Amino acid sequence: MKKRRSLREDFPILIDRVYELFRQRRFVEDVMSQEVVMINLEASMGEASRIMGAKRIGSLIVEAKGKPVGIVTERDLLSKVLAKGKDYEKVGIRDVMSSPLIKISPEVTIKEAARTMIAQKSRLAVFREETLVGIITAADLIKSLPESPETLMSVDDVMTKPVVMVPSNISVEDVTKIMGEKRIGSVIIIKRGKPFGIFTERDLLTTFLTRGKSLKTKVGAAASSPLITIPVTSIHQAALTMSLKHIRRLPVVADDKIVGIVTARDLVEAYAR
Repeated sequence: MKKRRSLREDFPILIDRVYELFRQRRFVEDVMSQEVVMINLEASMGEASRIMGAKRIGSLIVEAKGKPVGIVTERDLLSKVLAKGKDYEKVGIRDVMSSPLIKISPEVTIKEAARTMIAQKSRLAVFREETLVGIITAADLIKSLPESPETLMSVDDVMTKPVVMVPSNISVEDVTKIMGEKRIGSVIIIKRGKPFGIFTERDLLTTFLTRGKSLKTKVGAAASSPLITIPVTSIHQAALTMSLKHIRRLPVVADDKIVGIVTARDLVEAYAR
């Protein structure tokens, strides 16, 4: 008896195209983070930093009288508080948060969400009617970027260059000021003249602020190492690497030298074009 052929064998191009169209039509509710962590408007940035660090997240929804009214992020902590030499235990959330929230429906497509995120320069709060049901970040979006013409662009077209590099023997406190002043989320750490690791705002939260560890520590001892890099490749491949490695930043290497760094937000911005 003749074996029946599968649809993929009979119509390989059609099946692949239908699958790709399905991926491109995925919606916000498919990729959003449903666990929304909230903090009271009257809390301090010290409290916010400990919650974000303990839960390894980069933002908190701010609530007042039981209603979501804004958002505070690790970047707010870095650039609006620490980089300016302020005591984060004494700075109130109301003084640095972003408000009102940028809202989006769970039924919106990923493409539309990407465009809204880049246009508003913010993480998106997902509301079903008047109820907060999730939050969506650049890291969430890159998990589902389809292999479309936009994502076949080279990372060379969207990466940041030159890359900020610092020696391993300077303090975390000094690195924090550099990152805050330049409004960047990471620096490459140099040791013995070569790239050794990376230090990010998330490392600052989880390793130092949450645990009360001294910022006088040399940054080389706190860097994530070995350094994960990629060659000059497509945005789609960069997104896959970030998703698999659970990272949000990738240094780009050409001729054995770091020539740029690409972030999850860079990838979303390219896809949103």
